[in-house]
Formats: sequence, structure tokens, C-alpha cells
Amino acid sequence: MSTSRAVPVTLAEIARLAGVGRAAVSNWRRRHPSFPERIAGTDTNPQFSMADIEGWLRDNKKLKKSAEREWLWPGFEALGGRDETGAAIAEVGRLLSGRVSDEGEGIRAETRELIERAVDLGKREGGTETFAFLLRRWLDVHVRQIATTPEPLASLMAELALRAADGVASDSPGASGSITVMDPACGPGHLLLAAADAVKASGAGTLTLLGSDRDTVLASLADSRIALAENEGHGEKERAQVYVRAADSLRDDPFSSTPSDIVLCNPPFNERDWGYEELATDGRWSHGLPPRTEPELAWVQHCLAQLRPGGAAVLLLPPAVAARKAGRRIRGSLLRTGQLRAIVALPPGCAAPHSVSLHLWVLRMPAPGEGAPVGGRLLVADAASRFPRDPEEKWTPDWAAISAFVHEAVEEADSPQATAYVRQVPVIELLNDEVDLTPGRHITPSPADTAPRLAASWREFNGLTANMSKSARLLAALDLATAEADTPTATTVAELARAGALTLRGGQQPPEESIHAGPPSDGGIPLLTVPDLLVDGEPRSWLAPDTEAATEAVIAEPGDIVVVGVARAFSAWVHEGPPTALGPQLHAVRVQPEQLDAWFLAGSLRAPANARQAGTHTTSSSRIDVRRLQIRQVPLAEQRRYAEAFRHLATFERVLRRAVDLGTRLVHDLGDELAAGRLANEA
Repeated sequence: MSTSRAVPVTLAEIARLAGVGRAAVSNWRRRHPSFPERIAGTDTNPQFSMADIEGWLRDNKKLKKSAEREWLWPGFEALGGRDETGAAIAEVGRLLSGRVSDEGEGIRAETRELIERAVDLGKREGGTETFAFLLRRWLDVHVRQIATTPEPLASLMAELALRAADGVASDSPGASGSITVMDPACGPGHLLLAAADAVKASGAGTLTLLGSDRDTVLASLADSRIALAENEGHGEKERAQVYVRAADSLRDDPFSSTPSDIVLCNPPFNERDWGYEELATDGRWSHGLPPRTEPELAWVQHCLAQLRPGGAAVLLLPPAVAARKAGRRIRGSLLRTGQLRAIVALPPGCAAPHSVSLHLWVLRMPAPGEGAPVGGRLLVADAASRFPRDPEEKWTPDWAAISAFVHEAVEEADSPQATAYVRQVPVIELLNDEVDLTPGRHITPSPADTAPRLAASWREFNGLTANMSKSARLLAALDLATAEADTPTATTVAELARAGALTLRGGQQPPEESIHAGPPSDGGIPLLTVPDLLVDGEPRSWLAPDTEAATEAVIAEPGDIVVVGVARAFSAWVHEGPPTALGPQLHAVRVQPEQLDAWFLAGSLRAPANARQAGTHTTSSSRIDVRRLQIRQVPLAEQRRYAEAFRHLATFERVLRRAVDLGTRLVHDLGDELAAGRLANEA
């Protein structure tokens, strides 16, 4: 118990550990005199000793046996920085896998006690599961610092490489031979684990896994993770040989003399300090020295240099690599030698950064006697267009559909069944001044594919125009007074708050380590920020539920009014979506319904004249003092009459914006179709 004596936990963490809501913990604290005293924090945000809390829950029969793993994490989180916690988790995995190493010799006694507690739990409840839990929590905390490859994407990359490598895969179980898989920027080992599963599922032979990463902690975690998976998942004869090293693969490759059959890599993006000066004469640059601004092309050539003849590599790269002017000479050389075989554009949201369509590059080292292909072609597949993201809906990758599309594209690109989003482009077409290899630039959807999409767009557009006409008729019929009437007394948000008619809460910036990029998952709470509003109004990040960050965040519930406090994005609306956390300069207003109508208040607050009075507007980034926004004081019945008009106005605005977006897309699509000569002949 001493390992947790000095570990502080918050009310939110206690709630998660006990498997209850935070309100229940607050009730326990008020009702039970024996509830432990806080050891830090404030009365509003107290912190308690985890050991005291654990003992109290056990004495009061409120300790959940199923949550024992959860009690491990606060102790690891309290160890200190990212590296110390990561190293301790790696040591847990190393001990659970039965490996002997001197890496843990410098670990402090209190940390060692915590590690032994985790190992003991792993032996009782499953080492792989216990280690995976700790690793997942660590990665969640440091999600902004560590880029990982989602497991479905890692599996897809491994399968593509296995199919592309000549003579590696086998359909017959128990095939002989040895296969070496390498990841020169392995991170915590997602790609290597996926490769191990794919190779063993194919029955291709014995397996050697090679990984390296310049981050010592990530290399240790990958080593422990893979060794543990191999130790628990396979018999002695089936286990892969695992070698993971902490090294900068570009500057000091630890496996330079070990050729591989498969190389998988999700390299660091946009890093200028990749070794341009010291590696200028390196022998790996068979396609030319990568410019300083093209580090990804250095990784591409490094991966090619690791392959034995007939081997294949698959890399995850940002889309700019396919089109940047500085890299056109190297791209051209990759095409001429036939080593670049395919590029697949993934839908945005498949991996970080989630806002762009990342590309998969499939490369292959020619087998002995195999020269550059005559009249070669490059396979391009546009999954980003095949699976478009509807701006009106929440989107998460449909990995089953995406994987099926990519496999079909690679295997049947020459068949009549190939989809409209796949093309084999003659290399001669690509070797121009730009050498732009972006898949979408070389694929024109067929009429058979475009016609249903246009028909669906027209159906939606006609529905929008009908709704817009209905709203327009209702708004046009409003009887607006022409003579100046007596103006009711106006009040402000601040005065209404003091009177108890509403509550005003200002959003805040959660800790960086608590923010997850991309669409919410696992019941996550969307996080709305001002930059999101400046793009399309859709949250681009989220908070995990039942965490301290989520508990302390300002949450806009359905029926609350959200007010933007900056001039360039000023607005106010009644929130109708799921509970959403608000970032800085966003405010949540909750009304007392017996005094205020929410729609009347939102419509009054967002009036342009109101914003001009409450803001300085010296620049586009000037702030709006929400407390100074004014509202007319009228009876509740009169508020409801105006609220109905504000509802119609909000509907008209929403439909109008969607109609403009959809109409613009229709103009573009129809323009392409007409320019391509697809107007049917007259009968």
C-alpha cells in the first residue's frame, strides 16, 4: 500500500476508480465523516491520498474488484514526467515477458514496488491485458506528443506489404522459409505487431522483427510489448525473434547490414533536422539527395535501401510528398525504376493529423534479373473520394469498407470490375514538370458512378429549396412595425445573471495531454473551439469521459445557449447536439425557463447591433464582452412570440448555408460532366 500513499487523486479519478459518477463521490464526502481528508488542492478541486481512498472504499464495501487495473494508473501517472512513467511501464512488460535486462537497474525503490504490483496483477489477470491497459493510458495522456498508427491501418499496411513482396506470402500453412520485417521508426510497435499477425496468418514461415526508434522510451515500450505478445500468444517454435534498438535510423541505422523482406514505416512528418548536412554523401540516396524540406523522401529511400530483392515497403506519408516541387526529381526516379508501385489516398480522419488525406506509398525492390518495367504504370486509388465525409454528420473511418476497397484496388486494378476510383496511370503521363502523384488528380469518376451521386445531390437540393421557400414565406409574412414604437427597457446578461434568471459559464482550455484529435470515440465528449467555428463549426477534438479534464470542463447541454466571445466568429445559438465541452472564448448560458425563453435570448444576443455595442472591434480578433450584451425586457408570452420568429430565422440560415455548399458542389460536378462531353444525344 505504500506505493500509493503519496499519490494524489481527484474526485473525478475517485469516481472512475469506484465506477460511479462524480456526484456520488461528493455525496460520500458530505455524508460520511470517515471519508478521508484532502491532502492537497482546494475545497473546489480537492485531492486525496489514493491509499486512504482505497482503504475507505474497501472498508465501506464500495471497492470494485473489476477495477483493479484502474488503481494502478494513478501511481504510474504520479511518477513524474513522460519518460519515467514510460520506462516503468516498459519494465512491467519486460518482467511479464520473462526477459532479463539491465535497463531497470536504475529504477527507484518506490517505483520498483509499483512495478512489482503491476507484474503481480498481470500474472493473475493476464500480462498482455495489463500491459496494454497501462500503455493505452500513457499514450492517451501524451497523444499530442506521440503519433501512433491506428491498429486497423497498421493491419492494412502489413497486408499490402505482404501481398506486394515477391515470394514471401504463401497460401499453404506451414510454409518454410524465414521472413524479416523492419520498422525504422517503430514508436510503440503498432506496425510490427500488425506485421507479425499478418505473416503468421499467411503461414509464410518463421519471423524476425526488427525495430528502431530514436526515442529511447518508445523503443523500450515496443520491445517489451512485442516480446510479451510473442511470449503469450505463441508456442516456443512459433515465436518471432525480436530485436528493437533505440537509434536514429537515418543517422545511425542499427540494422544497415540486415536486409528485410518487408519494411513498414509511419515516419515523423515535416522534420527539417533529419540529417541533411551529415548525410549528403550517403549511399542510400540512389534516387538523389533529398532536399532539406523533403525528409519524408529520405525515409522512402532509407526503406528501399533496407529491402532485399523482391521485398516490399509500405509507408504512411502526408499528401504534400506526392506533389511538392522540391521532390519531383526523386519522384520521377522512383517511377522510372519501377520501385514505386502504388499510392492510395486515405479519407481524412484515418490517422493523425486527422484533417488531411494521408497517402499510403507501396514500393518494391525488383527481384534479380528484373529490370525496370517497360511501359510501366503507377496504381493510384482515391479512397478519400470513394468515402467522402458528409459535413452534416459525424464521421469515423469504416475500416472494413476502406480495407476492402484498397485490397480490391491493388488486386483487381486491371480487371473490368475495378472501381471508378482506381486507375493504372502510365508512367509517361506522370513524368512532366510537376510529377504530381496525387491520386485524385489522375482519376475521373465514371458516368455510372457520378450519375447516382448527382441524382442524390439534386434530391437533397430540391428538399433544401422547398424548406428554404417555406421559411422565406414565414419570415416575409412577419408584420414588422414601420412606425417607431416605444422601446422596452433593455437589460444585460450580467444583470440577468445577478437576478438569477440565467447562469453564465466561460469555456476554458483543457490540458493539452487530455485532448484527443479527430472524431470522438468510446463515448468521448466533443470539444468545440473558436478555430473549429472558423472552419465549419464541427469539433475536431474530444475529451475522454469520466476524466478530470472532462469533469472540470464547461459542458453545453441540449437547450443551453452557446455564445462566441470573439468578433470574427461572433454568434449565439441554442445548442441541440450532444453534450459538448467549450474551449476558450465560448460561453454557455442556461436560462430559468419560467423567466426567459432560450430561443428569444439566443436571437436577441446574436443581433449584429448588439455585438457592436459589446465589443471594441478595433481588429478582427477583438473580444465581445458577453456580460454587456443587451436583451429587451418583455413578458414571457411576448418572448415566446419572438422566439418562434427567431426559430424560423435560424432554420432559414441553416438551410441557406447548406444549399449554397451543395449548390456549389453541383456546379462543379456538372461542369466536369459537361466538359467531358457527357450530355446525352437528342432522340
